[in-house]
Amino acid sequence: MLLGYHTELHPTKVQKTLLAKHAGVARHAYNWGLWLTRNILNHNSNNPGSKLKFPTSIDLHKLLVAMVKPNNYWYYEVSKCAPQYALRYLSEAWRRCFSKVSAQPKFKKKGRDDSFTLDGSISVGFNQIKLPRIGWIKTYEILPDNVNPKSVTISRKADRWFISFKMERTPQISEKSVDVVGVDLGIKTLATLSTGEVFDGSKSKKKLESKLSRLQYLNRHKTKFSKNWKKAQVKIARLHKKVADIRKDDINKLTTYLAKNHSQIVIEDLNVSGMMSNHKLAKAVGSMGFYEFRRQLEYKCELYGSELIIVDRWFPSSKTCSRCGTVKESLLLSERIFNCECCNFSCDRDLNAALNLAMAVSSTVTACGLDNADVARMKQE
Repeated sequence: MLLGYHTELHPTKVQKTLLAKHAGVARHAYNWGLWLTRNILNHNSNNPGSKLKFPTSIDLHKLLVAMVKPNNYWYYEVSKCAPQYALRYLSEAWRRCFSKVSAQPKFKKKGRDDSFTLDGSISVGFNQIKLPRIGWIKTYEILPDNVNPKSVTISRKADRWFISFKMERTPQISEKSVDVVGVDLGIKTLATLSTGEVFDGSKSKKKLESKLSRLQYLNRHKTKFSKNWKKAQVKIARLHKKVADIRKDDINKLTTYLAKNHSQIVIEDLNVSGMMSNHKLAKAVGSMGFYEFRRQLEYKCELYGSELIIVDRWFPSSKTCSRCGTVKESLLLSERIFNCECCNFSCDRDLNAALNLAMAVSSTVTACGLDNADVARMKQE
């Protein structure tokens, strides 16, 4: 199976300049292509009788070579792959927009999510990698053996450069200590397992919030684009990256533990976008990284030989009693302890939901739509 490899580069000052030039050319080509395609769409909507053909990525690159490159000499200082891949990504963004998967692509800004892709003669050494037009760049980590990537993507976070590429890796089937485990994701705790284990989220943004607000407060009166303003922007970006790294580290450890030690992992199909629309919960939901948790769990289950089961989002895991199967009509979010009026069962709300998720896999029908009798019979079995 193909897995992504991501590590930090250790470039020299000259190489940093070359990397920044590549990112700048890729950004310029993307914004130029977006400007052109938007004009074509506006022309077609205003003139239905004389519509222009919407260009593909190949058409855009031909126009770029004919119209843009001769007037911008700095295009010749970087690899031709940088603008080519930028236009490919633009075409993919428009395809997603036309299929109503995402909104229209937006113009890129300098210093925000700078990245570019290269292919060609790429070689991987012990702790360095050779890139076209840039040469050998050292890395902070030892790179994997017997890897020959066809393309690499280089990105900048704060003032640091990172490289990522795909590599082939064989599945590592490990012995499982638990057959089935239900995982209930929450805001108070990152995850509660049906085995009784509780994993607290780092809530790193809350811990570093005061420091972040202080840096932003001190930066508000600085002259924009001045040297002091740029230094402050780098400090803020570093802090944002530190928050993201802490969150990813927690999710990585939890998903690896689940995939290695459990045969079947049951989670809910959470409506993350709907939860983010609630302004009271959006900050807490965003700091937990529910989407990233599911994304990592999907490929790690395939890597370690586990099975991931997604239960329908309408399954009443929190409202159902894990002992007798009675379903409550309503359950407030503030009620952290589940109390059953039928069997006098009392349990932590998240643990009760995790137990219901673990038992839901024994049913042969979809979890959504079960009536009370079906749920009770399922739990008795």
